[in-house]
Amino acid sequence: MFKKILIANRGEIACRVIRSAKDMGIATVAVYSDADAGALHVRMADEAVHIGPPPASESYLVMEKILAAIRDTGADAVHPGYGFLSENADFARALEAEGVAFIGPPPDAIAAMGDKIESKKLADAAGVSTVPGHMDTIADVAEAVKIAGEVGYPVMIKASAGGGGKGMRIAYSEDEVDEGFRSAQNEARSSFGDDRIFIEKYVEEPRHIEIQVLADAHGNVIHLGERECSIQRRHQKVVEEAPSPFLDAEMREAMGAQSCALAAAVGYRSAGTVEFIVDKDRNFYFLEMNTRLQVEHPVTEMITGLDLVEQMIRVANGEKLSLRQEDVKIDGWAVETRVYAEDPRRNFLPAIGRLVRYRAPVQDGINVRIDTGVGEGSEISMFYDPMIAKLATHGADRNQAITRMQDALDGYFIRGTGHNTAFLASIMAHPRFVEGRLTTNFIAEEYPDGYAPAAPEGALRDRFSAVAAYIHGRFAARARQSGANGSPELPGNVTPWQVQMGDISDAVAVTYRPDGADVAIDGRSLSFSTDWTLGNPVFAATFEDGVATFQIDRTGVAYRLTHRGVEANVRVLTPRGAALDERMPEKIPPDLSRFVLSPMPGLLVSVAVEEGMPVSAGEEIAVVEAMKMENVLRATSDGVVKTVHAGPGDSLAVDQAIVEFE
Repeated sequence: MFKKILIANRGEIACRVIRSAKDMGIATVAVYSDADAGALHVRMADEAVHIGPPPASESYLVMEKILAAIRDTGADAVHPGYGFLSENADFARALEAEGVAFIGPPPDAIAAMGDKIESKKLADAAGVSTVPGHMDTIADVAEAVKIAGEVGYPVMIKASAGGGGKGMRIAYSEDEVDEGFRSAQNEARSSFGDDRIFIEKYVEEPRHIEIQVLADAHGNVIHLGERECSIQRRHQKVVEEAPSPFLDAEMREAMGAQSCALAAAVGYRSAGTVEFIVDKDRNFYFLEMNTRLQVEHPVTEMITGLDLVEQMIRVANGEKLSLRQEDVKIDGWAVETRVYAEDPRRNFLPAIGRLVRYRAPVQDGINVRIDTGVGEGSEISMFYDPMIAKLATHGADRNQAITRMQDALDGYFIRGTGHNTAFLASIMAHPRFVEGRLTTNFIAEEYPDGYAPAAPEGALRDRFSAVAAYIHGRFAARARQSGANGSPELPGNVTPWQVQMGDISDAVAVTYRPDGADVAIDGRSLSFSTDWTLGNPVFAATFEDGVATFQIDRTGVAYRLTHRGVEANVRVLTPRGAALDERMPEKIPPDLSRFVLSPMPGLLVSVAVEEGMPVSAGEEIAVVEAMKMENVLRATSDGVVKTVHAGPGDSLAVDQAIVEFE
């Protein structure tokens, strides 16, 4: 067995590999950029090597720096994680030349499957069902328009070397092909150094379902079932689960058999994933093969009981697979959500910054699992993917796995950066998701205007009112206790409050008990028990139907409460305070409608207007790049440009003015 493994990656996946290596008694080496000097993966590893400045192009993607770290530390194997050099055939060949094991597939398999055009040809030859389209490189926009018309709209414009949603555009018309081709090509060139583009038919009402395969160097190939990855935004997976609620045993067997056939055809070894697009009639078509460990591998591990990283290490060490296809058993259901530093209310733009507060839900590795590379005080950098963690839950069935995910999201407390836990909770509670009626268009269809938290209604509104009044009473009691003549609230005391949510105000009376409270809300009553302590930002209470968890942000007499993706700003006043509040003037926010503001921190790539130029609604104003993704900013109404406040190449802060109209 290997003595020392270098992990050529960072963040949560580096931490994940380190854990398995340590369990196997193998020493580990981390590599890090300036931005990651204090990162968790650096602290976890036995050794750490500095490899350069923050940009990945100057550190994690520089092959020679990784090879130098291997030589300096004497590592005899490398695990690439995902991203960076994980699917770089030249890197795998360089390791072979150094006599160092690559914990992944052979270089030829990486090269064959890494080119989306060639991989589709190979899949077709191996008897794998493929999507209709034009599989050769397209020279320019004119050719792209011609081919799109021949294939038939809608079409998918894709970068041959693409991945992670980059270099992909859907087009429903010639104009959209024109714009999409240029944009996809620019992204592909920026992200992969390869701007080759191809076009294929876009499957409507599609599901994204993938098969996990394992293969060794002795000719053994098995699959570990499927993962449903249809909940996506901008072609980036958001929620994954295993198994799929859509597949039956016959379809699972057929997809698994084709996946194994493709792996065998390219001489694959290690863990890999064959991705399919599936239509509403259960026809499935090959998309691509990812020749690496997938981000969403935890759900497969939770339902099979296997450690995929350990399996990869053992295969790279020359061992045979320890199980056959008939040995693979599926136990229950698992769901994974990707917790990102992003602002769902601002079209999911990156929200980089420091994690001022970070408290993860309780995990046991069986029913609740968290894969992360950060902790309280960590910086979410503009240089890398803004993932905070992967949260996975397991249950005896799908409903139990979803419920456990909802509970875990309610308890995931993150402050200092924007984050998407409330949005993820909203998905978990969505009737269509619960029913399993999924497509890759789910988010676009169910959140067409972007995400805005729902307001509590009915019985849930009463719970919000009760919790806010109870909490406020406890804070008020502490304030009185510090006074010369005050005394704290004690069990049996009844405190009247006026609780305001939106335009509705309720009279709320709280009767305190040693273990909770009885609450009357305009004649309605409810009770709960809790061991909550002052200052705890997470409030867990047991109601008659079970435990409910709320997150609390306090600002004076106002509280923002969040539960199950539902959110409310709640004000708790005395009856006299509520009467006086009605006389307060309303503060009018400033008018920013004349400005085009940067919606995120990023790089200003281009400005399409000049001072004095008339602009029509919908016209392109500027392009801002963040996290290697281009974002086109357009005019929301007709106008004339008064001032251009920023130019190409400028680094922008969130809400920084780019253009001002007259």
